[in-house]
Amino acid sequence: MKRLVLCGGGHSHLEVLRRFGLAREPRVELVLVSPNRWTPYSGMLPGLVAGHYAFEDVHIDLERLARFARARFLPTVIARLEPDSRIVTLGDGGRLEFDIASLDIGSTPASAGVPGASEHAVGVKPVEVFLREWARALERARTGTLQRGVVVGGGAAGLELVLAMQHRFARETGRRDAVDWHLLTDVDALLPMHNARVRAIFRRLLAEREIEVHLASPVVQVEPGVAFAAGGFRVRGDLIVWATGAAASPRLAAAGLAVDERGFVAVDATLRSVSHPHVFAAGDCATMVGHPRPKSGVYAVRQGPPLAANLRAAASGRPLEAYTPQARALSLISAGDRYAVASRGGWAFEGGWVWRWKDRIDRRFVRRYADLPAG
Repeated sequence: MKRLVLCGGGHSHLEVLRRFGLAREPRVELVLVSPNRWTPYSGMLPGLVAGHYAFEDVHIDLERLARFARARFLPTVIARLEPDSRIVTLGDGGRLEFDIASLDIGSTPASAGVPGASEHAVGVKPVEVFLREWARALERARTGTLQRGVVVGGGAAGLELVLAMQHRFARETGRRDAVDWHLLTDVDALLPMHNARVRAIFRRLLAEREIEVHLASPVVQVEPGVAFAAGGFRVRGDLIVWATGAAASPRLAAAGLAVDERGFVAVDATLRSVSHPHVFAAGDCATMVGHPRPKSGVYAVRQGPPLAANLRAAASGRPLEAYTPQARALSLISAGDRYAVASRGGWAFEGGWVWRWKDRIDRRFVRRYADLPAG
């Protein structure tokens, strides 16, 4: 009997659990370690913030999914990973031995090195912490004690969040101008990973909704209620949200795993660690050597099926199969209200119909892990 430990309840591991539940591997003991029973689908988080979805619409029950997969679920954090000795130390001090481990622990906002950011800004991850702070912010907006908001990050996450928060505050207060919104980015263009048409659409949307954008304004320090940008520029905010690019957990390199230049686990085309063949990694915490892709949920979702197949193969001693991720992915970026923009390659479309398209795709993804076969 081989023990396979899934570290983290990310998007790739959801599909691993589902597939192991659909086709049991009798010679494998499956264990899932995740600090939270409910894991959010990242693509629907802006819709939850905007008020289009309830908590249960966007969260997946890991305990139920683990039970379907006949896996033991341990609701705790991973304090330390020791790949050489094949031991995971849990948050309660317990030690869990493994034959094979798979990591899907996601990423954190890239705030390291910015003094005060972790103390005085709200990161979008961990999501459960962000949602608690968001609930407090909503209450402050209702009572009129939150009048100015700042979002740091000019990628899709930053734009979706600032537009979603503005929409929700307008709904709660009856005034779109109840909160004055500012968006800061460290580059000279919004959405640098997208084409010019998409960038032009969002420049127009932000201008129409009177959200002030500060390009080429990297935040170098955060103090209570103030974000300081390079050159002495400052923006006051009763709420400061950090939505910059992904950063790796320092625990990955500390474990002795081979990592890329940014600290993410380096894996080959089979999603196996290039330094420890009994360790696999997928989603935001991993980088495929030779096939680097943006840290995006769409790529994590696509890695689920090949990861499941290769974990089965590794457990039974069969050859692994290489996986090549798609070069370009469709992006559906929400714009606060029930409006969205579709982006792929050099083209872009916008409208309410794009939001409905995105809504159908997102709901179908969550249903896949909620509507499990009986028995």
